[in-house]
Amino acid sequence: MTPNSISLPYFDILLQKLDTGISALDLAFGRHVHWGFWPQAKSALGTPEDFAAAAELLSKKVYLAAGVQSGQKVLDAGCGFGGTLASMNENLSPIDLNGLNIDPRQIERAKRKIEVRPGNSLHFFEGDACAMPFPDQTFDAVTAVECIFHFPDRRKFFSEVRRVLKPGGKFAISDFVPRPFFRSIAASRWVRRSLEPLFGPVQMNYTLKNYRELAAKTGFTPTLEEDITAGTIPTYPFLRKLEPALASTEAPKQWGGRGVEWLSRREWIGYWILAWELKKT
Repeated sequence: MTPNSISLPYFDILLQKLDTGISALDLAFGRHVHWGFWPQAKSALGTPEDFAAAAELLSKKVYLAAGVQSGQKVLDAGCGFGGTLASMNENLSPIDLNGLNIDPRQIERAKRKIEVRPGNSLHFFEGDACAMPFPDQTFDAVTAVECIFHFPDRRKFFSEVRRVLKPGGKFAISDFVPRPFFRSIAASRWVRRSLEPLFGPVQMNYTLKNYRELAAKTGFTPTLEEDITAGTIPTYPFLRKLEPALASTEAPKQWGGRGVEWLSRREWIGYWILAWELKKT
């Protein structure tokens, strides 16, 4: 990693273990590195193929919430291994796709794995989502799938998205959103200490009210607020099944997110897709 990169132990482990012949691991996390979404949670099969399809569906929900369509120039911030960009590439054309990530290793993997369709273009940039290396009014849409909780300052990120979006452009994220009464606990040292050994720096303390206030202050009008918590719950038992393949001495063995699952099942923390439109001046 570069000196400006943050430590994300789960990505360190994935990068070590992917492409080592463990097909279940490659199916589950070789493309997308985020939760899955099932329209009917009871229909989840608990297989790597089923989880991969659910992760793909979650990505689609986010970029469709951002109004992504053919003919646009799109930025995926915190692009990981490029799964969301790969999905756009496979489903839309022509489209100008751009991925931003602070970790060059993730970018290198994405470059190797995505075959750009004729008529499309794909570019990757190493950089900080809170200080983007792009001119003003560059993009028609911006997405950030399950990564904003790693960013050091949500307000700076929103301000940067506002700067790089064209007037009328759209912006969508997915994030873990606590209920108001749980916010102070979600921001506590105890929660951070329980998550950071595996997931690195995490800030899961932004409520729906906080997002509404931030969007208003940075010039965005809300277009979607969708609580999809129930449809993400099958992620947790699947991750527990995968723990043996992810075992490492560098981080805790529990990838199943038992604490977050407990909180999600009780609706103390929700999983939301949020989208906004940049006001035209």
